[in-house]
Amino acid sequence: MSGRTRSSRGPRTLAVDLHVHTDASYDCEMSVEAVLARAAAVGLDAVAITDHDSVGSLSRAFDIAHEYGVRVVPGVEVSTADGHLLALGVDDPPATGQPLSETARAVRESGGLAVVPHPFQTFRHGASRRAIRDVDAVEVYNAHTLTGFRNGQARRYARRRGLPGTGGSDAHRPALVGQASTAISVGADGGVTTDAILEGIRAGRTVARGTRTTARQYLRKYALNARLKTASFL
Repeated sequence: MSGRTRSSRGPRTLAVDLHVHTDASYDCEMSVEAVLARAAAVGLDAVAITDHDSVGSLSRAFDIAHEYGVRVVPGVEVSTADGHLLALGVDDPPATGQPLSETARAVRESGGLAVVPHPFQTFRHGASRRAIRDVDAVEVYNAHTLTGFRNGQARRYARRRGLPGTGGSDAHRPALVGQASTAISVGADGGVTTDAILEGIRAGRTVARGTRTTARQYLRKYALNARLKTASFL
């Protein structure tokens, strides 16, 4: 899924996976090195590391990203009182357990973007329609789904509300990094920078794309989640 555009003339289109986990998340064992290696292999320009309520992998990611030629966008997947929220462009995790709208406001005040991941999927801590307020974008393509029904709902919701749509793999294993991504148009002089990526999303210059996980991949993810959660209580 190579989306790299290296021409210096005219706008550039970057391929960015905006939703990836590492072993800083309670439900993932993937190293930063594995994330970046896979991102480079599939042609991503950048990847947002969005661990659950943690920025524990960001320092390592920033230190080694140049070795892979992939930009790391800082982020975190925040557990709000109303479901999960991706905070992109922030180095510190927002407080957990607060209303989604308040968390989104805090993210924006810190210069970041508030993006609702896998909306309406309540069993995955997706926010409900009632809770989605004052956000910057909606994840309209999350690769971890069997039918794509909720992605379709999210896409229609974002279109009706005039919100930018993003795509992310929600990867917890290397093979899934880049399975969904966001094509973001940036200015010719913007470069592959976090600021250019965030501005492209704010301006709605995004196209979400990707493929859904197979049934085997889907079940494997939740089997791993169950094992890691069980281990955390022992």
